[in-house]
Amino acid sequence: MKAKSVLPVLLAVLFLASFVAPRTAPAAETITLRYANFPPAATFPCVQMERWAKEVATRTHGKVKVQTFPGGTLLPAKNILDGVISGLADIGNFAMSYQPGRFPVSEAVDLPLGFTSARAASLTLYDLIEKYQPKEFEKVKILTLFTCPPTNFMTKTPVKTLADLKGMELRVAGTSAEVVKRLGGIPVAMPQSETPEAIQKGVVKGMVSSMEILQDFKFAAYTPYATVANLPVVSFAVVMNKEKWNSLPADVKKVLDDLRREQAMWTGTYVDNHVAEALAWSKKTYGHQVFHLSAADAETMKAKLKPMVDEYVKRVSAAGLPGDQIVADVLAMKKKNELKKK
Repeated sequence: MKAKSVLPVLLAVLFLASFVAPRTAPAAETITLRYANFPPAATFPCVQMERWAKEVATRTHGKVKVQTFPGGTLLPAKNILDGVISGLADIGNFAMSYQPGRFPVSEAVDLPLGFTSARAASLTLYDLIEKYQPKEFEKVKILTLFTCPPTNFMTKTPVKTLADLKGMELRVAGTSAEVVKRLGGIPVAMPQSETPEAIQKGVVKGMVSSMEILQDFKFAAYTPYATVANLPVVSFAVVMNKEKWNSLPADVKKVLDDLRREQAMWTGTYVDNHVAEALAWSKKTYGHQVFHLSAADAETMKAKLKPMVDEYVKRVSAAGLPGDQIVADVLAMKKKNELKKK
């Protein structure tokens, strides 16, 4: 066969071989999820976000990458839920109390029920929402739920009894305003960032918050005293856009579902431990002192705050929800989760 006749045949063979030969499968495309959060990066809601992102990457073997946006850099606090619903973020963490009335079932956990730890409160919130599957979350997929530690008094002068609160101006947020008012103090709403200066100038004499901020925001320098009263917690939800959730492969969905309750427990345990660290650091660095209310004062406080629970029951019952049963369930779950160590 002549050279000129060989070349066309060879080209034809090579062309056909390109269709017949096995092809290398393309690399699996990485799924990127944008996660919006509002507090500063060093705070526990963002610490739990980074832990979750790392666990997801590890458990999906790199198939999922989570881009985290702390400090309101993607969405501001009050816009996070609606931003997730609309798809501006794939995932978001928000505090339900920032939108009063929108989360009636969740609000039960924020009542003054005397939670002693974030772990117990976080698991109670998770269990409550799992039981009721409330409409307040129907437009999103819940990835986890958690709370801050119990809030307490942090003050410039000692509060050893409830009587010491009378007429005391305290910076508050959310349900803390009503709590302080009913206990004889004067609630003052202001951003946390303005509180140190307000304390130094005597505008307020302290604040109500969870005590990890003594270290995280150096509040031990401005409030040398704390009083443990186990006041209300603040509830948080981490949610995903429903369309994004529906688009995920089954194996990824399983990883995220398997993390839901585990993440609630991890976050509560982490921040409880962090409170202990913050108190130890505050004592060592600033000579910070912690007081506890007497049993008699604790009972008096419970009686003064009970109307808040009664008003909640009345309000949500009027909206068609079983208010009495919700509160009863929260108290039963609280008892169970405070007893359980695992």
